[in-house]
Amino acid sequence: MNKKTRTRFKLRALAAAIPLIPLAGAHAADDQARALSSVTVTANKIEQDFQSVPQAITVIDGATLEEKGITRIADLIHEIPNMSANKFGHGTSASFRGINNSMFTNNNPVVVYIDGVPYSNRYDFDPSLANVERVEVLRGPQGSLYGKDAIGGVINIVTKKPGDEWRGAVGVELAEDDGRFVTFNTSGTLAKDMLFAGINGQYKSDDGWIENTWPGMKKDAAAEHSGKLGAFFLWTPTRDLDARFSFSQDRYTSRWYEGAIAAPGGTPIGSFSRRAAEKASFDVAPKERGDTDAQSLNLTWRLGAVTLDAVTAHKTFSLDGVYDADFMANPLYAGLIQFNQTETENWSQEIRLSSSATEGLRWVAGLYFEKEEYKQGPYGMQFPNFDPATFTYLGNFEMNADSVTDTSTRALFGQIIYPFGKAELTLGGRWQTIKKDFEVDTYYQPVGMAWPAMYSLTDKKTWNAFLPKAALSYALNQNWTAYASYSKGYMPGGYNYFSSGGVVADNRFKPQISDNYEIGIKGRSGDFTLAANLFHMDIEDIHIYKAQGALYTTSNAKKAHSTGAELELTWLPAKNWELSGALGLIRAKYDDYDAGTHDFDGKTIENTPSRTLRLSAAYLAPGGGYARIDLRNQGRVFFYDDAAKGFAREKGYTTVDLKAGYRFADWDVYAFVRNLTDEEYLTGFMSSAAATMASFGAPRRVGVGVRYQF
Repeated sequence: MNKKTRTRFKLRALAAAIPLIPLAGAHAADDQARALSSVTVTANKIEQDFQSVPQAITVIDGATLEEKGITRIADLIHEIPNMSANKFGHGTSASFRGINNSMFTNNNPVVVYIDGVPYSNRYDFDPSLANVERVEVLRGPQGSLYGKDAIGGVINIVTKKPGDEWRGAVGVELAEDDGRFVTFNTSGTLAKDMLFAGINGQYKSDDGWIENTWPGMKKDAAAEHSGKLGAFFLWTPTRDLDARFSFSQDRYTSRWYEGAIAAPGGTPIGSFSRRAAEKASFDVAPKERGDTDAQSLNLTWRLGAVTLDAVTAHKTFSLDGVYDADFMANPLYAGLIQFNQTETENWSQEIRLSSSATEGLRWVAGLYFEKEEYKQGPYGMQFPNFDPATFTYLGNFEMNADSVTDTSTRALFGQIIYPFGKAELTLGGRWQTIKKDFEVDTYYQPVGMAWPAMYSLTDKKTWNAFLPKAALSYALNQNWTAYASYSKGYMPGGYNYFSSGGVVADNRFKPQISDNYEIGIKGRSGDFTLAANLFHMDIEDIHIYKAQGALYTTSNAKKAHSTGAELELTWLPAKNWELSGALGLIRAKYDDYDAGTHDFDGKTIENTPSRTLRLSAAYLAPGGGYARIDLRNQGRVFFYDDAAKGFAREKGYTTVDLKAGYRFADWDVYAFVRNLTDEEYLTGFMSSAAATMASFGAPRRVGVGVRYQF
């Protein structure tokens, strides 16, 4: 879209939005009683009243996701206190309460579950949200029930159940930079009361806001296209037996990381600007393609006093990426590339037995098995090579690592809820064993030639762990509950995929383990709901990164901690109005971090905002008009700067989103503005002696949409 077209589009869309801007939103006023009524959740793998769950939990229904325009997991994460995410480098990296993603296990500290299929890998951390009944976000470690990766929390997505009549919706959005988003969802019966089916999908296309200025290259440097398709069959031959088969296919292609900009190694964080990021200069066109295919079979058999569940899941993911070697116009790197090819296949089986009771003594117990093969390679980069003594040019070389990691997991888990008087005691635990077999061959050779591996490593390692959980809740009265809890979190250890020297111990890192303590209160009073908590986390062997030239490796810092508070509230001050907010405050520090030549004790853990704040107002006019405003504020954050051997500080920022529209019959027509004030803010930063990269959030964006329900 050229500048004139872009300006005309802004004016047309703003003109459509201005009459309703003083209003604010829809669904809260659409059904106020629902907002403050009791909510049943299944986050603990049994049905519970939301208020009685003794831990921090956020529930967002599908209508709210639609109203706020939340179509990605990263956008959903920004709704949660002390949780953040950014698309910097490959995939989406999540952070929660001082726990970050692990580069060489690729695991995010927050795991997404949808139809029994887990998504923790940062490369494919974005399943479809086209068929969502509600989202349950459990904050804090969930290892006792959800396993090895859930050190920070779980996003449990509950999909819609089909009815006897076919129903659905279709929606289209258009935005600046040729942004297009299409979504559809429908489900119903094939054989009454016995066989149901559904299909849903999302398509997104965007030219991005970065221009490639290199002659002869496509100008849309950050263009991205993605498509997601899902379907299911639900068979209910009897009242006591359900069988649901689900499958999904997700595809995306992108040219460059949205908002990213590169500079020579050692460039300080203050030297970057979003204006500079709007221009890129790639002599090699970057291109990345990711494919995810997932299938799951969920069987539920109700046997009177107990229920048997069996969940079988299979998922494959492949990544094929080629990138400009230095991400900028350096003649020395002309025509050279970085490259990454990855294939992952995962099988899992969970067998679970639980009590059918909805009150009184309740329990759940089960077995879990998982097998994963992770192949990576070719994985590396090309570069000009010089003699270190004479600086004589020796030609273009490349380093490449081909690795295979086979992981097998076995676990036994259980949890019991025992009520006594006004209190409930929850005790749970998970014993698990994780075995990894790893091999890597690393090559250092002239471009276009094949030399023997310069380094090879083969190893296997088994880690055993017990992850306990204990919680006590107390009903202060009918509407308010207080609780205290303890849980142990766990993120697996692993190996550096780009091993280029040293013994096994130099290339293997330990699991990250945390002890988590939380106290809180939640409840409702009239038109007001509130949930608040205080937490403290002690972390051992926290995963950290070290740069060796242009390469990054993972290691462990011995000790760290985080302490903070979280608050969520909703208020219905008048008919058709809803006000809501969420606040997270945190102080996360390294306690024992010896980096060899530098001591980082007392430094703030990187990628951890000191504050997350969300304020929302929504209004629905009796005639069908509606509008909403959403304000998000993030406090200061630190990024690790390996070139300076320190931590770079970035100030906080505030963004404002508006949406306004009109509903009539089965139609919804609306306009929206994201980042109304055109706030410039930095979302990521990585620095080594070889190169420095930063990324920025998107500028102001205006769009329009229409949705039809049938």
